[in-house]
Amino acid sequence: MIDVESVVTGSVWKIEASVGQKLEPGDVIMILESMKMEIPVIAEDGGVLRELRVTEGVPVAEGQVVAVVEE
Repeated sequence: MIDVESVVTGSVWKIEASVGQKLEPGDVIMILESMKMEIPVIAEDGGVLRELRVTEGVPVAEGQVVAVVEE
């Protein structure tokens, strides 16, 4: 299992993937908003999205685990 972390402090603007979805390397899992910028959270190595630990609109901290992907 791979923990996917937020790279910035901000909020979850939009979730693009759903639990159980197969992800290719580079697929967008969600988009974060920070200081009016949109930052994509991507699946670096691909796999299956096993867990989303946030929902749209919630604040996130830099380094917070926002999703779990199984290779």
